[in-house]
Amino acid sequence: MKVAEAVGRALTASGIDHVFGVVGSGNFHLTNAMVAAGARFVAARHEGGAATMADAYVRTSGAPAALSVHQGPGLTNALTGITEAAKSRTPLLVLAAEATQPRSNFRIDQAVAAHAVGAVTARVTTAHDAVEQALAALRRARHERRTVVLNLPLEVQALDVPDGVSLSGEPMPAPRPVEPSQAAVADLVRTLEASRRPVFVAGRGARTPAARDALAALAERHGALLATSAVARGLFRGNPWSLDVSGGFAAPLVAELMQGADLVVGWGCALNMWTMRHGRLIGAGANVVQVDNDPEALGAHREIGLGVTGDVQRTARLALEAGGAGREGYRTSEVADALATRARWRDVPYEDESTRERIDPRTLSIGLDDILPAERIVGVDSGNFMGYPSAYLSVPDHNGFCFTQAFQSIGLGLATTIGAALAQPDRLPVAALGDGGALMSAVELDTVRRLGLPMVVVVYNDEAYGAEVHHFGPDGFPLDTVTFPETDIAAVARGYGFEAVTVRTAADLKAVQDWVEGPRSAPLLIDAKVTRDHGSWWLEEAFRGH
Repeated sequence: MKVAEAVGRALTASGIDHVFGVVGSGNFHLTNAMVAAGARFVAARHEGGAATMADAYVRTSGAPAALSVHQGPGLTNALTGITEAAKSRTPLLVLAAEATQPRSNFRIDQAVAAHAVGAVTARVTTAHDAVEQALAALRRARHERRTVVLNLPLEVQALDVPDGVSLSGEPMPAPRPVEPSQAAVADLVRTLEASRRPVFVAGRGARTPAARDALAALAERHGALLATSAVARGLFRGNPWSLDVSGGFAAPLVAELMQGADLVVGWGCALNMWTMRHGRLIGAGANVVQVDNDPEALGAHREIGLGVTGDVQRTARLALEAGGAGREGYRTSEVADALATRARWRDVPYEDESTRERIDPRTLSIGLDDILPAERIVGVDSGNFMGYPSAYLSVPDHNGFCFTQAFQSIGLGLATTIGAALAQPDRLPVAALGDGGALMSAVELDTVRRLGLPMVVVVYNDEAYGAEVHHFGPDGFPLDTVTFPETDIAAVARGYGFEAVTVRTAADLKAVQDWVEGPRSAPLLIDAKVTRDHGSWWLEEAFRGH
């Protein structure tokens, strides 16, 4: 058996059941071996899209997955998606064919390229050790929650595996949770008991049902309100004491309650400038605590009064077992009444700025929230528009929202939603894009159609890179480089086999309702011509920190 086949079979046996990529000569045999062993191959139209699909699939499913790319340009095409995954600590294995001959057109220093974007690297070096080296790379990805680029030199892939070498893999156990120290848990409990208005903010490290339940129970004990970072949105859906998302997307009431807290506890959450609005959501004199399984994350973005190294679920459970009487804390009747009526952005009155030619993005988003089925998964691209779908489109739980924004790259939203849709096949996938990101990634519309996904793609179309328009426009700078003539994105989508509708007014959403009612035989793209007179509220807030 050749090394390429042996590695592919062993990785599949070890739990990789989805492989995303674009196949070329260097990764042809490896990818086919994984398919033969039972893995599903998802062919993208561009390696950048494949990388983001794989990233989103891992985030939303919790299962391991691989990205398979050709040597040289296959890897460089995927680097933006790999960077996003690496910054997000997504446990993703990248299988990169590698040309080692100096005169090869495909030759680059792939290890240096991977390190430059924050990934870690490994290499298959001999026929004898190839399978174990590949399995070690997968273990590192899973146990350290890292994006690992495994380089597979072409000449090594073509070797025969020696007799007597084990070719088998087996499912890898989940990483063991990091146990907090008894002293740290005791300090945490004392801090909670001393607070009068605590708020918990759960992040990426808390995105499991077990962690959610432990945090909800601990919050009830100490009278804490519950918020999340954007990546964990939906975690506390249905809890009457949920603030939903903290940070730039937060509704005015949520920001007010955050600023009124005397204790903010980040659970698997970086408490970075976005989640804390450059620190403005932390009230004067408030104590800040962080719980994270990575000691280097503690205090990385702001000064903290206490840092606890430990798994979120395990730490919360131990704090709960420490006992103590339940108390009201921040859960007063006044706060309950306010949350019931003013916690959501759609509950905040606004002046509808729609015209006959352009629809207010708030009106669009509220209309879509009412029309689209509640069992959905929302993926969001980057840009001025992104706050509207993030704040106005409800999601059923933490697996209903996929937010690939660690690198803040435009153009990832469509691929994000494809990967998330494959992980949650029983939900309606909704991709929310700006016109810039939609046209940048339009090639993956073919992937949506080819996979038969019943997706809704919403394009918030202002014919511009809106963030730059609203950042530089007020100062009188020329905007010709960031504005564009009107493009019929609906026509582009029809060319890929979509149903499509152009929305200029709320009445045009009737076509969306008709699609939802069936038969949904093709995916739907909504080319929404949105108003563009000023920037979104979240962007104005973000620019205050620039």
